[in-house]
Amino acid sequence: APPECPFCGEAAGRELEEHVRARHGHLLGAPGTGNGEQLYECPMCSLTCTNIQILEEHVDLHLEEHNFSEGTGMFHCDEDLELAQQLQTEEDERQRSEEEKREREEFKKLQRQYGLDNSGGFKQQFLKNMEREVDRGRMQPFEYHKRKADMMESLASGIDDGRTKTSGVIEALCKYYQNENKDVRRVWLSAGVDHFHSSLGDRGWGCGYRNFQMLLSSLLQNSFYNDCLRDTTLIPSIPKIQSMIEDAWREGFDPHGASHFNNRLHGSKAWIGACEIYSLLTSLRIKCQIIDFHKPTGPMGTHPRLFEWILHYYSTDNEGGAKVVCTSKPPIYLQHQGHSRTVVGIEEKKNKSLCLLLFDPGCSSQQMQKLLKQNSDGTGLRLLRKFVGSLKEKQYQIVAVDGVLSLEEKAARCRASQVLTSEKIP
Repeated sequence: APPECPFCGEAAGRELEEHVRARHGHLLGAPGTGNGEQLYECPMCSLTCTNIQILEEHVDLHLEEHNFSEGTGMFHCDEDLELAQQLQTEEDERQRSEEEKREREEFKKLQRQYGLDNSGGFKQQFLKNMEREVDRGRMQPFEYHKRKADMMESLASGIDDGRTKTSGVIEALCKYYQNENKDVRRVWLSAGVDHFHSSLGDRGWGCGYRNFQMLLSSLLQNSFYNDCLRDTTLIPSIPKIQSMIEDAWREGFDPHGASHFNNRLHGSKAWIGACEIYSLLTSLRIKCQIIDFHKPTGPMGTHPRLFEWILHYYSTDNEGGAKVVCTSKPPIYLQHQGHSRTVVGIEEKKNKSLCLLLFDPGCSSQQMQKLLKQNSDGTGLRLLRKFVGSLKEKQYQIVAVDGVLSLEEKAARCRASQVLTSEKIP
């Protein structure tokens, strides 16, 4: 509403000052005090002045303050609000832009970490690392050309070149435990299995493939699986394993997992895990299951239920009184965040504690060769032994083989894998 005159109440708008002076200037003076001194009272705040000029200046201040609040002052407030909103919008845009940039960088980092950044696969990494070895003087040019030719032949045939393989470790362990008499009460060992370690072509991302090679090496030694593996009589190379997993996806296995890799592994450095191993084995009609130990079941983040499950796996149907039990059970694929290994046995100590025996793709052939020496004092077993307190990741998954599937059972599992492929241990 327009400002009103303090004398007559008339709406005067922005001309209030002129209105007061023109219409009510005579009222600015006030009656005297009775002692001969003339007093002037402010009509706005009742302040009494002794001089008409002082009163006029005082009233002018009231009018200026009123005009500021009604007009110019409000204009500046609107400007300030608009500026503040603009600055806040710009700050929000800047923060949103920075957040999107961080998300893009994190996504690219994860793509690089899991081999999904289109930077090439086994072949490209192998050649690049060999060139680096030559540049550093750790490989002669003639060896570079020979190994390159061997690698190209291996890729063409789809067969692993065997350079990273160590055989006979399980047999050596069996002999060692026969003579060990310190603290092992009983030990169960898997069927024979070869150890495979990472090479120049898959270092940093190939552990899942190498563990599959270990598991497959054991199955190939067991005539029970001959029919399933008649088209896979030799250990496939890593690029061949990638193609085999893609074949399983094309059959309909694990469409959710396949979409994670855009249905493509070959030519990449993509990490694989328990679901990919399950899909590949099942596509070969090999009966297996994924067991998910999704949270610790013991103090200090430990997983005693995992150890108990593995003990039950190896000891079922092998409950004889022998100290060393060489079972016909295939090894177990063991996965946790960032790495996977192969379980080849389990010890029961005299104090009833349990200890897993693991083949790690990160162990070199030179390290594994030490386990083949007879009359070993057991120090090399430190590479294999993992006690309950040593496995403290938040979650573990295992893939355990347990027979052969019929064609009907394979089809049923293919359908089931489109919904759920793992069993959780509470």
